[in-house]
Amino acid sequence: MLFSRLLDTARVDTLARLPSLCAICHGWGVQRVCTPCVQRYGAPLPRCRRCALQVPSGTAVCGACLIDPPPYASTIAAVDYGHPWDGLITQFKFHAALDLSSALATQMLAARRRSDAPAPTLLLPIPLSDARLRERGYNHAWELARRLGRALRCPTDARLLLRVRDTPHQLAFPPEQRAGNVRAAFAVEPRRRAELQGRNVTLVDDVMTTGATVAEAARTLRQAGAAEVGVWVVARTPRHDDA
Repeated sequence: MLFSRLLDTARVDTLARLPSLCAICHGWGVQRVCTPCVQRYGAPLPRCRRCALQVPSGTAVCGACLIDPPPYASTIAAVDYGHPWDGLITQFKFHAALDLSSALATQMLAARRRSDAPAPTLLLPIPLSDARLRERGYNHAWELARRLGRALRCPTDARLLLRVRDTPHQLAFPPEQRAGNVRAAFAVEPRRRAELQGRNVTLVDDVMTTGATVAEAARTLRQAGAAEVGVWVVARTPRHDDA
């Protein structure tokens, strides 16, 4: 199955250069998500530099991050997790819609250009457990990371950060229990810890909700010697009072 997924990925990269239907409005164009839909559904929002939650214009860091700073230094999010992006991400993540990977990565690159966060120097996808990878056949975070790395000429690595505990999906837990679900879920490849010493690295994932997963991964990287960890996601789940 994994080999067939790799072949599918190669076909996706070729097909991405051909005219296609917009995944949102189903109109013809040269992009999988057309420019009018991006303008309609992906308008930039003022976001907290640390956690990417929406903040009032002119605010750099939200109150929660000032009081209790997360273990990651910055977060870039392209869009809020809501219509139509939630449906596209679900198709991409759980239903092998790899044709959406380039379109989602393009939105992430646009958000990076708008951000004042440091340019990434090493991109690391949030890893899947071996069991989840065998079941799904691909890591959605890696599909994003490798496209971002290719566009930015930035090194990417899918084997430096490991998932050592196969945890239930975070959606199975209420927000206050999600940190416990992913505790000790990650590790750095033991023979490669020296590669992290003093480096600034960026984690890549599809959605950030409570931030528990990226926080645990960031702690793991910093304990292994990383100087600073940033986060880069397609979508950020808004606060309940913002939704």
